[in-house]
Amino acid sequence: MNYYIFLVTVPNLEEGQKIAKILVENKLAACVNTIKNISSIYRWKGKIVEDNEHILIIKTIENKADLIIQKISEIHSYSEPECIGFKIEKGSETYLNWIKEVVE
Repeated sequence: MNYYIFLVTVPNLEEGQKIAKILVENKLAACVNTIKNISSIYRWKGKIVEDNEHILIIKTIENKADLIIQKISEIHSYSEPECIGFKIEKGSETYLNWIKEVVE
């Protein structure tokens, strides 16, 4: 079984909470953490942009990964939302088992 963490930036806490609830309610994610007030500097449409954003940390299993990407693209307000996933290489066996139990 492979486990994943996804990072998704959001423009405000309300949108982050909405996305988190949808992912957990639909058993796409076991848990979503929100880190408030990050500074993002990026190039967008030929300009350098600096924004205050928040980041979601999403925990899931491999067979839900593509569904998370699809759902984020459907419900996120950004036209190109950040949604990047990383395979979890190591972790507490009991925690990883919990992730699997709540999303299957």
